[in-house]
Amino acid sequence: MSDDAHDLSRRLAANAEAVCRHFLPAGRREGAFWRVGDVRNASGRSLSVRLIATASSKGAAGKWTDRASGEHGDLLDVIRERRGLTTLADVLDEARAFLSLPRPQLDSTRRSRRDPDAYDRRKAVLRIIAETMPLAGSIAETYLRSRGVDELFDCVALRFHPRCYCRGDDGQPSQRRPALIAIVTDLTGATAGVHRTYLADGGRYKAPISTPRRSLGAILGHGVRFGSAVDVLAAGEGIETTLSLLPTMPMVAALSASNLAALVLPSTILRLYVARDADEAGERATAVLCERARRHGVEAIALGPRYGDFNDDLRALGVPALRAWVADQLVSDDVVRFLACSTGDR
Repeated sequence: MSDDAHDLSRRLAANAEAVCRHFLPAGRREGAFWRVGDVRNASGRSLSVRLIATASSKGAAGKWTDRASGEHGDLLDVIRERRGLTTLADVLDEARAFLSLPRPQLDSTRRSRRDPDAYDRRKAVLRIIAETMPLAGSIAETYLRSRGVDELFDCVALRFHPRCYCRGDDGQPSQRRPALIAIVTDLTGATAGVHRTYLADGGRYKAPISTPRRSLGAILGHGVRFGSAVDVLAAGEGIETTLSLLPTMPMVAALSASNLAALVLPSTILRLYVARDADEAGERATAVLCERARRHGVEAIALGPRYGDFNDDLRALGVPALRAWVADQLVSDDVVRFLACSTGDR
C-alpha cells in the first residue's frame, strides 16, 4: 500500500462508523462492530467491520471480514466495491472527497491521461449553485411551507434550482427536476458541497424517486448554516428538522446522522444543543457529538422530540406547543434570549 493510501486508510478508520453509515447503510452498529450482509451493502450480518480498536481486540479499526465469503480488507476496499471503481487513484479520490481533503496536484503526464473535470466535484457544486434562483416565491419555498416551516430567517444557504440534473436510479433514465438546493459550508463560510431535495411539480412533495435527497461535494464535518454562531449553536440532522426547532437561534443542519456525529464545531461556542431524531442512528449520533463537545469544554444538551423528529412535532403540535416543548429543555437564559424575543430579531 502506498503512503498516500495508508494515510487515507488510517483517516477512514478514525471515522469508521461515519464511513459505514455512508457506504454500508443497510447495516447497523452492534457493539464495536458494524454488521451488514456483504461489502456490496446487502442486508444481513455476515460482514463485520471493526469500529473501535481496543487493547484486547485482535483487529484494527476499519478492518472487515466476511464470514460467508472469506473476503477481508479495509475501508478503502469498501469504497472501491460500493462505487464500482477500478483504479486505486479513483478510490483515493473518493476517499478524499468523503474526508473533505483536497486532491493532490497531478503532474503533467498524469493530467494528460485523465480528465480532471470528471473528478472535480467542486466545479460541479459551483455550477449547480450558479444555476439556482432565490428561495422566496419558488416551489422550494412551497415545499418547506408544506412541511410547516413558515419562519424562514437567515436562510441564504437555501436556493431553488428549476431544472437540476438528477441521475436515474434503478435503471431509470436521468432527467432534470426542480430541487431545493442547500449550500454546505465549512466554518470559514467556504462552500464545501450542496444538498439537493428533488421536488414533485408544484413543490408540495418530494419527487417520486427512490432517493430524492442527494449530496455532492466534501460534506463530512460541514453543514447547512442558518445564522451566525458565536457562543450558542443548535445542530440537527435534516434541513426541515433543524428549521422546525428554533428560528431565532444559530443552527446547522448536518444532513445525516453520520455527519451529525462528525460535525466540526466552532471554537467560540460555549453551549451546544443537539436536536435528536428518535431512532437508533439519531440517538447514537447525538451521543457521539455531545461527548465530543464536552471533551472540548462545551456544554452539550440533547433536545428530544415528542414524535420522530422536530418536524414531525411541528406538524403535529403546531408552533406554540412545539416552542413550549423546546423551552422546557433549554437553559433559562436561552429561553429569554431565543424564544421570548421577537422572531424577527435574530
